[in-house]
Amino acid sequence: MEKSWRQLAAVESHPDIVGGALVFRGTRVPVAALFENLRDGATVDQFLAWFPGVQRADVEAVLDHEVALLSATATA
Repeated sequence: MEKSWRQLAAVESHPDIVGGALVFRGTRVPVAALFENLRDGATVDQFLAWFPGVQRADVEAVLDHEVALLSATATA
């Protein structure tokens, strides 16, 4: 599954940025921060306000990708 995340244009990973964590492209914001904030009750709009470098389209792409991964896992 790691490989499929790396193929998503909305994210990137470099060893010298946040220790190689998967981040939103062009930022230092870890993708995990999105899921942690949503888990804790934040909305996407709140997340975007808190992390102004992150684009709504990238958040939507990450959420869509996660849904696709979960759907594929459920049917496998």
